Amino acid sequence: MLELLGHPVRLRIVHVMRGGRTLTTSQLCARIRDVSKATLYRHIDLLATGGVLEVADERRVRGAVERRYRLRQDRATLDAETIGSLSRDDHRRGFAIAMAALLAEFNAYLDREHADPAADLVGYRQHAVWLSQDELHTLIIELRAAIAPLLANEPAPDRARYLLSPILFPAEEPPADPE
Repeated sequence: MLELLGHPVRLRIVHVMRGGRTLTTSQLCARIRDVSKATLYRHIDLLATGGVLEVADERRVRGAVERRYRLRQDRATLDAETIGSLSRDDHRRGFAIAMAALLAEFNAYLDREHADPAADLVGYRQHAVWLSQDELHTLIIELRAAIAPLLANEPAPDRARYLLSPILFPAEEPPADPE
């Protein structure tokens, strides 16, 4: 699964499909305009073959079969056991892929004709916080509690899709235990 999800274009497809969406390849191409159709079709096929996307329905359109895909949420995430088994180089590669996907999404946003970062409340701040292990665990629990219910939101006329990318890691070595 790590190999399958470990590509910036495939990660972007997964992001677009979240929220219970069912989309055709043409609809995905319209949402990821900075990637060629041939490239998107190839990555959609890989995700479908790997079980991350499944065919929701099919219909005939001008003699061809049009498929609508949906995300298999259970296949689009890595479990704690897999994450725990990753090497440092796996983490480096995964982080680079996530950042490449994030940068591509941000550039696609800025390339829109009516992009207005101030009006759209775009944020990309970093905050250095000092936390004990207990405070760190509390922060993670509270962030999950705030974000998790929103992940179930489905597209609606009054909703826009936002990418929220929390990144958390120790910026310094922890102090040596005085004992």
